[in-house]
Amino acid sequence: MPRLSEVIAALDNLWPAERAESWDAVGTVVGDPGQEVTRVLFAVDPVQEIVDEAVKLGAGLLVTHHPLYLRGTTTVAASTFKGRVVHTLIKNDIALHVAHTNADTAAPGVSDALAGALGLRVVRPLVPDPSDPEGRRGLGRVCELDAPLTVREFAARAAERLPATAQGIRVAGDPEAPVRTVAVSGGSGDSLFDHVRAAGVDAFLTADLRHHPASEARAHSPLALLDAAHWATEWPWCELAAAQLDEISDRHGWDLRVHVSRTVTDPWTAHAASSRATTESSGAPN
Repeated sequence: MPRLSEVIAALDNLWPAERAESWDAVGTVVGDPGQEVTRVLFAVDPVQEIVDEAVKLGAGLLVTHHPLYLRGTTTVAASTFKGRVVHTLIKNDIALHVAHTNADTAAPGVSDALAGALGLRVVRPLVPDPSDPEGRRGLGRVCELDAPLTVREFAARAAERLPATAQGIRVAGDPEAPVRTVAVSGGSGDSLFDHVRAAGVDAFLTADLRHHPASEARAHSPLALLDAAHWATEWPWCELAAAQLDEISDRHGWDLRVHVSRTVTDPWTAHAASSRATTESSGAPN
């Protein structure tokens, strides 16, 4: 059985901490480097529900995409939400390791996994990492479809292939417009509109699109926008990352048991669609 320090070293090779954004908080949050690890659980969010799942599974390591503490704190008291997470982890000898923006820009990384889930062929990074001479790392991906779809058909594919959430897929643009090329970015992507326009793609699929940036993007071009739930666009990375660790475990003879949480931690739990009359009306909203 490997020690935590050995597994963490392997994960750091996949997602070096120095490739994270300066504002990010990645790496090992909780854990004894000398403890042995037999089971690993991958998830998007380090929330109590996921930690309880790790306890039930008997995992010695929880790897999440989102940080537990993105900003500083002065307490880990169990009376606080995040403090309770820390207490549960330590009491049950579970380490927590975070790979966030360093996993976003990795090759393969979060957007590669998203493209794979959607059946897209990756062409290049949307925002290349200038430190990568091979031109594979970077934020987002520019992709191609094997055969053209309409915006409506592509949205239906995304709704079918990404994990189900209350939000589903929101669409801005002509539903019947053809889609041959797509930019994708796991997580919040409306800061990337300049790069998306420069890429000349037909559609952009990401999450957390806000009113004003989306409105301005539509005014600049016929670009179709597909807005999925943040959690749903990043969850495919968990399966990719688990497969990467599985391969490392096999190579080293570690015999790790690697698992992916299927627990939906998207915070939105229900969706009430507007009536057809209201959405198609050209008059004032009801």
